This record gives sequence, structure tokens and C-alpha cells, in this order.
Amino acid sequence: MSVRFDLDPSVTPELRDGICSLWADVSNAGGAVGFVPPVTGEDIRPELIRHLAAMAEGRARLVVGRDADGTPLATAFLYENTHRLMRHWLWVYSVMVHPSLQGQGVGRALMAAVEDAARGTEGIRAIRLTCRGGTGADRFYASCGYKEVGRVPDAIKVGDDDYRDDVTMWHELH
Repeated sequence: MSVRFDLDPSVTPELRDGICSLWADVSNAGGAVGFVPPVTGEDIRPELIRHLAAMAEGRARLVVGRDADGTPLATAFLYENTHRLMRHWLWVYSVMVHPSLQGQGVGRALMAAVEDAARGTEGIRAIRLTCRGGTGADRFYASCGYKEVGRVPDAIKVGDDDYRDDVTMWHELH
């Protein structure tokens, strides 16, 4: 399947609802994107609205991958760091690829689009993100050029007696 990536698309009701649906699908398939299944779009909507508000305020950017019909299949939100000593790198949040497309190169294409967006932002030298340990996400990001620079053991609680590490990954833009 062909996926087209766009930076800073117009946020229409269709795009908003499509991202909300994508996020629920990823979460319910076990994806580590801030929720534990089962979830509905209504569970996710407040978090999505926070990202969209940050976009409207100029604090965040969106990379979205869509199919030929415009259905969102992959996303990542980029945030400029507001700390005056750390404005040379971006945070990346809510990296997701629809479960039906995982393992087909769409994730790598998404991360390449994120890197392109970061390179196009004046003064940005690196990208930082965190991921949930025990999911394999850290291995995926490492294969995309990120290196692990920190780990907080048991920082994420996903269930009774199920704690995961919070892994910080860093990618230098050369």
C-alpha cells in the first residue's frame, strides 16, 4: 500500500476523526502510545485535542501518513523544546502506524519524514523521544539511527504488577 506523508496538514474534522480512530486501533492492538487496551475514540480524544491545540498555538507540528483516500495510517507529533538551553532539539510524541501496515516499511518511512521535518526546522540538531520498554520499540528506533541514552526502570504502569521501563532515545541530525 502506498502511504503519502505530509507535514502540517490542514486539520479537518475528517483528519481529526481519522487520527482518533488510528490511535484507538493502535492502542487496542497493543501499541505503546499512551493507553492500555481496551480504549475507544472517546478515551483518546482529550489527548488528541491537546496535541491539536498545541499545533494551533504553533507549539507542535504533525507528520501524517495517509492512503490514497486520505485515511490517516501513521502519525508523529513534533514539539520544539521551550527550554532556552535546549532549543536545538525536538521531542517526538505519539508515533504510530496502523497495525495492518506494521512490518511493511511504513514505520521507517514515517521516521524518515520526521527526520526531514526536523532537518527543515532552523537550528535543530537532534530528535528525542521516549518509548515503553518490553515492546521492541527501542530496537525499532535503534534500527532507524536512534541510540538509547536513558532508561527509568518500572516508570510506566500498564497493569497490576506490570511495570515497564521508560526508554529515552536520541537521534543526532548530521
